[in-house]
Amino acid sequence: MSRRIAIVEDEPAIRENYADVLRRQGYEVRTHADRTGAMEAFRTRLPDLAIIDIGLAEEIDGGFALCRDLRAMSATLPIIFLTARDSDFDVIAGLRMGADDYLTKDVSLPHLLARIAALFRRVDILRTPPSNDDVLRRGALTLDLKRMTARWNDAPVDLTLTEFWMVHALARYPGHVKDRDALMREANLVVDDSTITSHVKRIRRKFQAVDAAFDAVDTVYGMGYRWREAGT
Repeated sequence: MSRRIAIVEDEPAIRENYADVLRRQGYEVRTHADRTGAMEAFRTRLPDLAIIDIGLAEEIDGGFALCRDLRAMSATLPIIFLTARDSDFDVIAGLRMGADDYLTKDVSLPHLLARIAALFRRVDILRTPPSNDDVLRRGALTLDLKRMTARWNDAPVDLTLTEFWMVHALARYPGHVKDRDALMREANLVVDDSTITSHVKRIRRKFQAVDAAFDAVDTVYGMGYRWREAGT
């Protein structure tokens, strides 16, 4: 069965261009011109991945609202913002809404396809047979790789797919510094440096929401990030 991708974009030419490219890659594509139409379709059937613009018709920030609503419907559905807006404020706002990735419309088509494929690869891990490695425990942290859930001191931490695999990449080897290239490789990501930084900030905020003293993710300036070893 082919993957179903939803594109929510109010510019007809742009919308159909991306849809044509994705269909030629074997994806099933549904397109929507505004938030209302998209939500009506999503209530009937969720896509396997959603690509959303921020400005939708008369709604300047309609894509943000759509992302928030879609994330409430599914905690693990891959969501990508694809927009002309490239300010740090918009990137951070998009990730705060729960998006897994944020791209600008000058991204090359091969790069876009690579990011879509990377998100689908991570979804596929849910379908792999269980093994003894399905649960990773590091002190107060518990990651269930089969259910894609994270807990800190037994309290649930609501992570997106991207955030989950970034935490896993760091916590798997506590104390080891991961530069951005290593973090992308081990978390199966294809994102730029600023997006990784935004994801790390969001991860910290989510853990701090359940434990204000959380400080397990270290920034090693000029090198990358590491998961703090217990007792250090």
